[in-house]
Amino acid sequence: MNPQRAYNLMLGIILAEMFGTLHLEFIHLSHLSETQCLLKVLNRLDKPEGLYPNYLNPSSGQWGQHHVSVGGLGDSFYEYLLKAWLMSDKTDEEGKKMYYDAVQSIETHLIRKSSGGLTYIAEWKGGLLEHKMGHLTCFAGGMFALGADGAPNDKTGHHIELGAEIARTCHESYDRTSMKLGPEAFRFDGGVEAIATRQNEKYYILRPEVIETYMYMWRFTHDPKYRQWGWEAVEVSSDQRFLIDNFRGLKT
Repeated sequence: MNPQRAYNLMLGIILAEMFGTLHLEFIHLSHLSETQCLLKVLNRLDKPEGLYPNYLNPSSGQWGQHHVSVGGLGDSFYEYLLKAWLMSDKTDEEGKKMYYDAVQSIETHLIRKSSGGLTYIAEWKGGLLEHKMGHLTCFAGGMFALGADGAPNDKTGHHIELGAEIARTCHESYDRTSMKLGPEAFRFDGGVEAIATRQNEKYYILRPEVIETYMYMWRFTHDPKYRQWGWEAVEVSSDQRFLIDNFRGLKT
């Protein structure tokens, strides 16, 4: 497990999702060795607006370009902050704080609501928002629900609701395509909402994040609509044409 497999030799960077995916392993090693070396390193990092950019220089310990995404390039990092706390049987208070501080920053700086009432998670590039949400980002609905139980300041209900809003938005991204399968990314600008507007985003490659969020939301709320939404995706993806032509992906 080597995060430098994604090391860019010219730019000298690794991806946040790569070193974030190793978070559980390093936290476990920290407990076994009775040190907190990884947490100390993460806490020393300057986090712009409390966020973790997607690129890190492993030599200098400095961030690369300030591009923040809860989707591709950064998704696993946030997910594993939460899972590290859960793995500690909810005893790792510092890890818990890191996760909920990150969620608060995501809410403040990345989460927006469209004029049509859809909640989405934008990307942040050099201080400017790009009103695009990737299919990969849709895992966050389940993440918010999974972490709701430990949310500070009696925000458990708020985190469940936030997960539900993200689930709804991601379902809309499926429902608004002709094939009823979600695109790789969808946008909230130029008068459109939850729709892919660029050809290089209009495809579906069996990504699991939306179904993952439906599963978590069903487990925590038992609202039957999440089962129904999941079954809709199963029916479409089990279509005979889909089975014959794929599993290499579909244009949406």
